[in-house]
Amino acid sequence: MSVYNPDIKRVTTHQLQEMKNRGEKISMLTAYDFSMARILDQAGIDVLLVGDSASNVMAGNETTLPITLDQMIYHAQGVVRAINRAFVVVDLPFGSYQGNSRQALESAIRIMKESGAHSVKLEGGAEVRESIERVLTAGVPVMGHLGLTPQSIYKFGTYSVRAKEEEEAEKLISDAKVLEECGCYAIVLEKIPSKLAKRVAETVSIPIIGIGAGPDVDGQVLVVHDMLGITQEFQPRFLRQYADISKAMREATENYIKDVKAKSFPNEKESY
Repeated sequence: MSVYNPDIKRVTTHQLQEMKNRGEKISMLTAYDFSMARILDQAGIDVLLVGDSASNVMAGNETTLPITLDQMIYHAQGVVRAINRAFVVVDLPFGSYQGNSRQALESAIRIMKESGAHSVKLEGGAEVRESIERVLTAGVPVMGHLGLTPQSIYKFGTYSVRAKEEEEAEKLISDAKVLEECGCYAIVLEKIPSKLAKRVAETVSIPIIGIGAGPDVDGQVLVVHDMLGITQEFQPRFLRQYADISKAMREATENYIKDVKAKSFPNEKESY
């Protein structure tokens, strides 16, 4: 049975802030297509992220970098058509906003106009302040993303935990304050020490959503393919797998193949 506030007919940035204010945790998952998004929305998820992780789980790329703005809009369109309640956030993909605030604005406007999504998300702190502020001038809500930022993976050279050292931790806190000052309505913190994530959640007034950032933040997000056990190769410490859909799909396919080969499907009742 889903546990969520039935009085919220449509989740908005205002409701997300109210959730933080009253201590109600925010639930967030990724979604990339109509069918999956409809199931997650009906279950009562608060936020759906059309993540650039589609580059990995949908297209099979090694990193998030190859996915394009057109592809992100395509995935977002299907998700938006499916939802009645959830708040839909779309990642601005690599190369669509960094270092060019005008391009950031144009990318965000395309996502909002062509997909019908409710918000965009981008990675980085003070270095992307100009892009964030310009996007906000168009009335587009912006979610920030700090800590492990997958679009910068070649800069980091590893997917290990970020901000373990004091200098990087202090910069992360500073960046969170910058994002709040800019006008971001929420921030995702990825793969950082839980004590640091707690400090950030207590330092800023906007909601903090964690992925591998411990329990003391305002909400949690996971990649839905990881959470459902569709992806079998990725088993990080922060992941809790709630189902083994990969096994169920494999067994169903094996049974289908067996019935086709044995000529038992379709039977008389399944034929016209």
